[in-house]
This record gives sequence, structure tokens and C-alpha cells, in this order.
Amino acid sequence: MNMKALLILLLLALATIFALVCVLLTRGRAPSACQHQPPGQEDTDDGQSLVFADLSPEEMAQVVGYLRGNLGVQLVDASRAKPSDNCIASLDVQVPAKAAVLGFLDGGGARPPREALAVLYFGNQPDPNVTEYVVGPLPRPVYHRDVTVQKYGGKVPYHRRPVTGKEYVDINSLIQRELRKAPRFLAACCESDGTDLAVLTTAPRGFKSGDRTTWFVLFHNVAGSGYYLLPVGLEVLVDHRDLHVSRWRLRKVFYNGRYFASTGDLEEAFVADSLEVVRIEKPPTEGVLGSMRPRRPPGSPGPLQYEPQGPRYSVRDNRVTFQGWSITFGMNPNSGPRLFDIRFHGERIVYELSLQEALALYSSNCPGGMSTRYFDGSFGIGRFAYELVRGLDCPYTATYVDRHYLAESETPRTNQNSLCIFEHDSGLPLRRHFSDSQSFYYGGLRKNTLVIRAVSTLINYDYIWDFMFHSSGAVEVRVHATGYISSSFLHGQGTDYGNKVGPHTLGTMHLHHMHYKVDLDVDGQLNSLETQDMEYELVKDPWSMQNTIERPYLRRERLEREDEAAFPLNTPMPRYLSFASSNTNKWGHPRSYRIQIVSFTGEHLPTSSSMERSISWGRYQLAVTRRKEDEPTSTSVYNQNDPWTPTVTFADFINNETITNEDLVAWISVGFLHIPHAEDVPNTVTVGNGVGFFLRPYNYFDEDPSVDSPDSVYFSSEQDTGACGANPLACLSPTASCAPHLPPFHYGGFLNL
Repeated sequence: MNMKALLILLLLALATIFALVCVLLTRGRAPSACQHQPPGQEDTDDGQSLVFADLSPEEMAQVVGYLRGNLGVQLVDASRAKPSDNCIASLDVQVPAKAAVLGFLDGGGARPPREALAVLYFGNQPDPNVTEYVVGPLPRPVYHRDVTVQKYGGKVPYHRRPVTGKEYVDINSLIQRELRKAPRFLAACCESDGTDLAVLTTAPRGFKSGDRTTWFVLFHNVAGSGYYLLPVGLEVLVDHRDLHVSRWRLRKVFYNGRYFASTGDLEEAFVADSLEVVRIEKPPTEGVLGSMRPRRPPGSPGPLQYEPQGPRYSVRDNRVTFQGWSITFGMNPNSGPRLFDIRFHGERIVYELSLQEALALYSSNCPGGMSTRYFDGSFGIGRFAYELVRGLDCPYTATYVDRHYLAESETPRTNQNSLCIFEHDSGLPLRRHFSDSQSFYYGGLRKNTLVIRAVSTLINYDYIWDFMFHSSGAVEVRVHATGYISSSFLHGQGTDYGNKVGPHTLGTMHLHHMHYKVDLDVDGQLNSLETQDMEYELVKDPWSMQNTIERPYLRRERLEREDEAAFPLNTPMPRYLSFASSNTNKWGHPRSYRIQIVSFTGEHLPTSSSMERSISWGRYQLAVTRRKEDEPTSTSVYNQNDPWTPTVTFADFINNETITNEDLVAWISVGFLHIPHAEDVPNTVTVGNGVGFFLRPYNYFDEDPSVDSPDSVYFSSEQDTGACGANPLACLSPTASCAPHLPPFHYGGFLNL
């Protein structure tokens, strides 16, 4: 080999080594495709969304201090208050009147004063009652005004107040004292002395206004597992109406199909051998019915969702923006998630979208189950929205937001990371087409949505509340039910009311009904309600007159009054129902948003029921009414404990007023009938147990607004589909290396229990 060839080989070797070194040196660096990109949408809110903001802990503390110093009565902290005490039950933000808010947001008017709504229980006075005060201005209040009569037409009777944690503690103490009167029975039936049994409340509490008499169901309590599936057959009725705890009494005892006047009578029947006892062994800690402990070691991790260049949405204070959307979010401690001022490309679509109530109505041949109608708002849908588990309740890299509340205590509490926000790739095209005629091309768009989520744990059930925002301009509202079923002790003809799911466990049939308020402002505040549906008309064939054809035609109608716009549950409703503006789109049609409901509700409580008016919102799958400041909610937390004389009756909202070119509200009910079955153990799954509704643009735009999405894909047969410049899907290879830096897992959800 001559010297020249050797020199060439040496240079080639050096070049190869240099290239390898460059690769090794840059391997640990993120490629440019992984650099964090700020969201494309400018946030020009300037703090305007704070007009809707939930109270901060500092504001709550200021309100508590003001009330303590200015009411002229002694206040006891609600966490230790007796029924005969005065206490602050809860605080929430007092959302200003809509006219004042819009004057501020749209008209350049003054910011409305920030105020709080304080609920107080006055038990230590001649006329015990519940009083509501508006306190302001925040952050340093100097005034309060009683709004109870203005809101409800009179004082709220004291017996309507929700049961506090302290009241439950005192009830449990009474039950334990009574159980000690039946030691031999408890040892025989349940291998227990009563102290290791869990007690579950029912509601409502009696049969008429003024009652406060509650059935409590007893279960085996196994640490680390849901006791709801382990009834022992014993239920007790407690009268706790009196303001003095010492006067509370146990009024009735139920066991295995029989009723007794007291636990002493129950014990006597057992000793006399006149009682049929079903002997239930104390469940073991391992392998107990309903245990959620893993049965297999962890497998390989599943798919991980992440944003290669960081989130494409932006969260600032109580507002999130994403690809043309802007949404203000919050949490009512009683009724749960609430959204305000929902805009798409700068235009307000919805002024308020809020959960109102969640009802669970049960059946059984045991007294506790058959009398249960839980109005979950009275327990606290928002208050019991605990911390979300990163990577399971929401994507690991979602944005997590703390929520604050003050209830049954004078100390604000924080449910950290209890609301999550994330962009979700559904794995489904939002739209697509493959052209195989004339010209050959493919066009499509991924169905990516912005999701705002919270999860409420209400005793046994967990409700997953989703609000989703699509690039087509549609809003999707969805709720899934999971958690434990409630159960009764299986005896007699129990399977007439559910299915057997354990040795002595009846999974009791029940209904889930959820109610939402949707204050749509479609191209302005003033809207009308229009319906469209199809019918067939029989016509002669124009090109063959001796023949006929059934031709579908479009039937359009404008509903003029509220009575026309109240659609009873489980009855036919127009397939297309829209809030319409008086303005038109490019093609001459009214700019509209359509309401589309997806629900499988059971039957509503008969209107002949003495308590039906308290949940009269459940009569309707949809009711549209004129918006009024004095009709802010469809129900009240006070309806639970006095459903016979409801504080708020939704049916009274519907009084046949005109709804043409008015500020309108849609009230939407969704739900499903649940007949528990073996596969509901250990937990009810979310599959098939999701309901909700859509708000969809209907001629609101001149074309689908998602055509402006930067995620659109288009390529033709004449292009190199593997070229990144022609097809963004071809650019994914480098982004696949953009693994995120995951924060360490932490969970503090047990802190506020």
C-alpha cells in the first residue's frame, strides 16, 4: 500500500472517530424538538376572572374574624358545637349578579365588590334557625346583611340544617351505649362487642317536617377495605331532634326482618331463643369481600401520556386557556364544580355551567335501604373532592390545583391537588377522510380535548366530574360513577330489590340522577329555543308519477313558553334542540348551540310522594326557563332533612313565561338505573356507567372551526408522506425521545380526614 492510500484511510478513520464522538457528546442532550414551547394563545384576562374566584384561606379567616366580632352572639367552633350552640357552618364566595359582572367584563364598568356568603346555625336562641349573611367587602369586611328571607321567603327552620360531624359522633356514642345492652346477641350474630362495627347514615330523617329521626345501618368494619359490603343485619333508628344530646333516644331496632323496641328487647328475644340469628364470622383482613388490595405483583407500566414540548394550555389563577378556549373554574363546597365565562375564540358561549345536585335513591326490604334518598349536595360534593392520585385519577403530568373550603370549622382547609387540568388524546380522529376517487389524499385531525376534572367521594360512591372542550367548539360534560355499592343484609325476598353479591349481602337497586345548570349566552344574552326533527311525507315520485316515495322532511319549531320547554323524564324529546341567536351565520341560519343529552335514567319518584317536590328537578330531562337572579340553584342543602317542605322547589321555576329572545337557562338531568351485580365487587367500574351531555355549535360558525387547528394533517398521493415538512406525523420520531421529567409521586389526600 502506497503512502497516499494510507493517508486517505487515516483521514477517513479520523473523520469516523470525530463523528462518533459528536454523537456520544450530544446523545444526552434533548433535541430541539423537545424544547418547551409556551402555549400559542395569549392570555389577556388581566385578572378579570377573579370576579368569580373561590374564597382564599386568607379571605375565609377575615370573614370568620369579622363574624366573631360583629354578630353580638357567642359562636362555638362548629367542629365541637352542640345543637344548642351558635356556630359558623360554612363559607363560600357570593358570586355577584350577572348584570354587574357583565358590566365589568364587557362594558368597562367597575369591578363588583367581592363578598362572601356565610351560613350560621343559631341553636342558642329562643327561635333556633339557620341564617345566611352576605359579608363584604373582601378582603377586609365591614358589613353584613341577612339575605335569608330574601332568598327563601322566610327563616330556615333549624331542623333543616345538615347533620354535622360532631352530631354524628354524638349519635355513634348513643348507638354504642345501646349496643352494650345486647352483648350475647352481638357475640352470637357478629363475633363482636359492637365497638368494631361501622355505622352508616341514611337520609332523609323521618316522614314529616320537623322530624330528625335517622336509620343507621351496621356493618363489619375491616381495616383497609370497604365495609359497605359487609352488613350484619342490624339497623337502629335514632331520634336526634332535640337540641339537648342527653334527650336523644333509640326508637327502633331491626334485625333479620324483625323490629324491636330496643336493643334490650332484642337481647331478651335472643336469650329466650325466639330469634333466628344468622351467625356471621368476623371477616379476615386478607381476602375480605370488597378488598381492593392487588392480587398480582405489578406488571410492566402502561402507556404514558405527556406533552413533548410542555403543556399547550395555560392556567392562571382560576382561568385556563387552550387553543381558542378560555374557561374560569371553581368549586362550590356543597354542589361541586362550577365554571363561568366559557369563551371560544373570544366569544362567550356559556356564562355559567355548574353541577347542582347528585341524587341516589335506593331500594331494599330493610328499613335503612328502602328509606334512603341521598341528596349529595347536603353532604358536600365539593368539600369531599379530595386529592387526586397522579397517574391514575388524572395523567401523571396533568396540572393539579388546590381547592380551599371552610365547613364545620372556623379553620380553612385545603384539598390539595383536588382538581386537575390536562390535554387528552382520545386516540380517535375528530374528523378524517381518505379519498380514493378522482384525487387521492388523506386529511384528518386528532380528537384532542382539554379536560377539567374533579372526583368527589360521597360515603361509598366516587363521582368523576369531567368538563371537556373540543376544537370543534363543542363542550362535553360527563360524569362517571365508581366506588362501592351500598348494600343491605340479605333476608326474605331481598332479591326483589337487587342481586346477591356476597354470602349475606344484597346489592340494592338504586337510581343516580345528576342535575346541571347551563346558562348559555349564544352570540349574546338574548336567545330563543328552537327544535328540529324529522318526519316522513308520502309524495308522488316526480319522475314517475304512478309511484310514491316516503321522503324525510325537516320540521322546525320555535318554542314560545316555559311549559313547552319542560320535557318530562323518559319521554320523547326533539332530537335537535338549540339555543338560537337572532343573528345569522353566513348561510342565513340562526347562530345556535345544540343541547344533546346522553342518559339512561331510571324512573323519577312519583309526584304523589310527599317528598317529590324537593327533587322536582328530576321530573325533567331538560327544562328551559328565563334566567332570574332569585332562581340561582335548582335545590338547596336544606332539602335533604326536610324534603316534605322543601326550601327550594324547582318545579316552581316553570310558570309558563315567554322564552323568546330572553336570557335563558337550560336545566339538564342525567343519570342511570343501577342494579348491582357480582361484577360490582369490589367496586363499580366506570365502563358503561358514564352519562352527560354536549353543547355543540349548530350553524354558529360558517364552517367547522377546527379547520384552524395547528394539528391538522393533510397529504396527497403525489407527496412524500415520510417528509416532515409535508406531514407533521412524520416529525414524531425525534419528539418520541422527549420523555418528561416526572415529579416524584406524593399523596396527601388523607390529611383532612
